[in-house]
Amino acid sequence: MPFFGKSQKSPAEIVKSLKENIAYLEKLEASESKKCEKVAEDVSKSLASLKEVLCGTSEKEPQTEAVAQLAQELYNTNLLIALIANLQRIDFEGKKDVVQLFSNIVRRQIGTRTPTVEYISSHPQILFMLLKGYENAEVALNCGMMLRECLRHEPLARSVLFSEEFYCFFHYVELSTFDIASDAFASFKVERQLILGHLT
Repeated sequence: MPFFGKSQKSPAEIVKSLKENIAYLEKLEASESKKCEKVAEDVSKSLASLKEVLCGTSEKEPQTEAVAQLAQELYNTNLLIALIANLQRIDFEGKKDVVQLFSNIVRRQIGTRTPTVEYISSHPQILFMLLKGYENAEVALNCGMMLRECLRHEPLARSVLFSEEFYCFFHYVELSTFDIASDAFASFKVERQLILGHLT
């Protein structure tokens, strides 16, 4: 029995389309506003479709095989990296969808394995891109939510803790923008709990 109806794209097709649109959006100049709007709209539609595959809808549960296929496509295409790098180019609802997709895929478990945590461990630039997101007010809170989701997993928290970038937290918690400083502090607290948990 096929997972996807004739009108519904497979996870591989959605990921491919999204990756192409993100790359196109990245190349467009701000002066090309009509094209930017159209591509941004396509990006949002693709993100909504991915969210439906990963999270399901009120009418139907997510299908395990479709979720596995989606996750594998995200890893194979490095789409998570592209989404984070271009988060400021995505509209408000799209940003929320990226955060929800990212959080759900990071939490995904197969038995005792967490494949996305393993993927991020082998691509630590994702963590540092999220941490650096505190420098851009437009995406700081979105990046903070995704970073905290990562920091709940010991291998990822250790990657941040033992990096030079860890010291950026001390700068970010002192930012003049209260929301961003508070969010950075919340992320730092998650990291701190890991440290204290291992000292006792």
